[in-house]
Amino acid sequence: MAIVLITGTSSGIGRLTAETLAREGHTVYATMRDRNSRNRDAADGILRLAKEQGLAIRVLDMDVKDESAIQGAVGEILRETSRIDIVVNNAGLMSIGLAEGFTEAQAAHQMDVNFLGPVRVCRAVLPHLRAQRAGLLIHVTSIVGRLLFPGCAFYCASKFAHEAYAEVLHYELKGTGVESVIVEPGPYPSRLLPNSPAPEDVERLAGYGDLAALRDRFVRHFSDFFSSPSAPDTREVADGILRLVQLPPGTRHFTVCRRGFRRKRIKPAYCPAPGGSTPRTWARIHDSFCSY
Repeated sequence: MAIVLITGTSSGIGRLTAETLAREGHTVYATMRDRNSRNRDAADGILRLAKEQGLAIRVLDMDVKDESAIQGAVGEILRETSRIDIVVNNAGLMSIGLAEGFTEAQAAHQMDVNFLGPVRVCRAVLPHLRAQRAGLLIHVTSIVGRLLFPGCAFYCASKFAHEAYAEVLHYELKGTGVESVIVEPGPYPSRLLPNSPAPEDVERLAGYGDLAALRDRFVRHFSDFFSSPSAPDTREVADGILRLVQLPPGTRHFTVCRRGFRRKRIKPAYCPAPGGSTPRTWARIHDSFCSY
């Protein structure tokens, strides 16, 4: 069984992935920031579940913006287990609103978490993975790492950057025994939407007139979708990650979503289709939002 490090496990895909892999017998180190303060309830919930179900889950405090915290967490895992087999880069946030309304500091924060966070984590674990000549890096990105939505400029930019980094790692790690693969979920219920930062420069937004309400329309559209009977089950993504883990090394080739949600085998990746939806269904959802 594998030793797994997962970032961003306080809720959503990260939490479900930790549970899913642990139920299959893997040892999971579930990391999150502010484990003893704002995320105390989330951390305690994971540990309570682990105790009730006999799961091998440890919760570590780790902020992906803090290099020393990452090095500390990785060091702790290695002292306890002597190895790390799988890393799931999942932590992230999603800024929603007109691009000009976000300040430079807000844009930098988005990139710091969604792009530089995975870079820091990979830099911390790669020397150990290469030394053991085995390992799997799973990057949870998004369909917006391949297509664009109005109102998501910096979220899209961060996911494009993350995907570029992950794909280049895939090429550069050839022959080392370490694989870098991508999981591109479509829209799934999570805490990304309710926790989404809004643009802070209200003066810039005022110059857009009615279009300044784009954020409200975006949030309402997807909130309604996630609360509807057709809302997808986020466990589909966790199950997809489990399938990646179970595949033999060198065989992890999955499809990715292209513009219009067409599927094409272009690199190792996995793109869950929520609720078994067809590409045509997702095209309709995209067109519905873009009609505003």
